[in-house]
Amino acid sequence: MHFNGKNEPEAREEILSLVKDYCDTYHNQKKWSEGDRISYASRVYDSEEMVNLVDSSLEFWLTSGRYTDQFEREFAKYLGVPYCSLVNSGSSANLLAFMTLTSPLLGERAVRRGDEIITVAAGFPTTVTPIIQYGAAPVFVDVTIPQYNIDVTKLEQALSPKTKAVMIAHTLGNPFDLKAVRNFCNKYDLWLIEDNCDALGSEYEFDGKTYLTGTVGDIGTSSFYPPHHMTMGEGGAVYTRNATLHKIIRSIRDWGRDCVCPSGMDNVCKHRFDRQYGELPLGYDHKYVYSHFGYNLKATDMQAAVGCAQLKKFPSFVERRRHNFARLRKALESVADKLILPEACPNSNPSWFGFLMTCRAGVSREKVVSYIESHGVQTRMLFSGNLIKHPCFDEMRKSGEGYRVVGDLSVTDTIMTDTFWVGVYPGMTDEMIDYMARTIIEALQ
Repeated sequence: MHFNGKNEPEAREEILSLVKDYCDTYHNQKKWSEGDRISYASRVYDSEEMVNLVDSSLEFWLTSGRYTDQFEREFAKYLGVPYCSLVNSGSSANLLAFMTLTSPLLGERAVRRGDEIITVAAGFPTTVTPIIQYGAAPVFVDVTIPQYNIDVTKLEQALSPKTKAVMIAHTLGNPFDLKAVRNFCNKYDLWLIEDNCDALGSEYEFDGKTYLTGTVGDIGTSSFYPPHHMTMGEGGAVYTRNATLHKIIRSIRDWGRDCVCPSGMDNVCKHRFDRQYGELPLGYDHKYVYSHFGYNLKATDMQAAVGCAQLKKFPSFVERRRHNFARLRKALESVADKLILPEACPNSNPSWFGFLMTCRAGVSREKVVSYIESHGVQTRMLFSGNLIKHPCFDEMRKSGEGYRVVGDLSVTDTIMTDTFWVGVYPGMTDEMIDYMARTIIEALQ
């Protein structure tokens, strides 16, 4: 390519125009037909994401920059919260959310080693991993079917003098009983972290107001991994309404530093060299003062560039997920005597991530899943099923230390043995949904 004397903006415009043409010509051209495999999830995108990605790469800033600032601002506006921090994954978002609660800035409410965090075992491990790695103790509470969320009637039983927080996910887009959990946390002065990685766009109504999930608790987290509600390849976000929590989140995300200067800027506070911190000498460079033991969990600007384009499309993604879920559920009502079909939490409008089903007595999940998979429909288990049965818990199970269980987790075990799910992602057509329904019905005959 030769730019023939064009200036930099003109050359960039030409490149981006070619990128758009390339994407429109060579991407998203294959149409599904019966016999093609139906994945449980997939990216939905067009040339806008690719143009943004290349636009960012041409700047070669690489780390967080203008697209990151734009995404954080627009994502916070969508959620209706004042503070949002972009990170490199949903798992990092959960790590950052939990570690924020350990900050000395929170005084007596800070989580300390040996404190307890109420959660569930029927979910994804990185909701629980930060608790264990820090040295706090997860307290596992059973869930309910057909909502697959925490059994709120067992919250009081899970409480102890060591309890400091509740950290749980909205399962596959279905909100947990936010009113009951929020009231419980308020009653006992507990933190609430909403793992919103599988539920972005879900709504919950209480006290006469509708909230987006992730914004009712003290901290919410999201994931932008390709199968999720929107994607930037890898990526995640942590958001809050609390200014102090936001300050801690930014510090721990950015190496634990005390300085709040944006990347690439110095001395925004005008006190870079005239204050004393800890036992450092007076005037030590504030850019290198650390108030927390932190990480580098930032995303790249190229990821954020993709996210900015995805966010514009996101409301349509949510509506399509709801449409696909409703169509599939209606089609499967005829086999409700063999499969327990999912139900939304009361007072909620889920942004469904998947369609969960539990085989009733006498129905073999292995046979059903084997048939469905052999006919081109991808399935998934509900992640860990029962997390404490996994090898990562071997040492703790043997010692009987490091966690606590409320009751016997019998419903969690049922999910481990009898539950599976299929996708409802927005790239699915009605023909794909109908084929999935026919295949599932056939598997039960």
